Amino acid sequence: MSKDREEIILTQEGLAQLEAELDDLKYVKRKELAARIKLAISYGDLKENSEYHSAKNDQSFMETRIIILEKMLKKARVIDVEALDTSRVNIGFTVILNDVEFAEKLEYKIVGTEEADVASNKISYESPLGKELMGKEVGSIISVNAPMGIIKYELLEIKA
Repeated sequence: MSKDREEIILTQEGLAQLEAELDDLKYVKRKELAARIKLAISYGDLKENSEYHSAKNDQSFMETRIIILEKMLKKARVIDVEALDTSRVNIGFTVILNDVEFAEKLEYKIVGTEEADVASNKISYESPLGKELMGKEVGSIISVNAPMGIIKYELLEIKA
């Protein structure tokens, strides 16, 4: 695996979110789960204690997430949006697009893969649309191959 593939690219906002999630898991959720396990143990017979097994299962998932987050943060490279040229699309920028066919304006923030959340209008720079947008200037026409065919967008604005 190359060094580039190991790197986790994040915006400053994405870094803060991952750090906050890790802190919550380590310092809040761990204590809550420990209390749940202690209470479940007090119910007796662990073989048929569904509360105990549920809490232990949740603990396992949580500890796995903590390990994943710690590894991601060690490999994180934060994009300094302020140092980038806003004349071309880059990670951390927000773009305003016009769907050429439907004359609909769309706004997306270009983020690293770990931050992508379509419901929040955050798309990965590695997504089909993100790949097409990277490096483009205002006025560019972007074509994206989608299951329903080619979708064309005009890049109207780039915001840092």
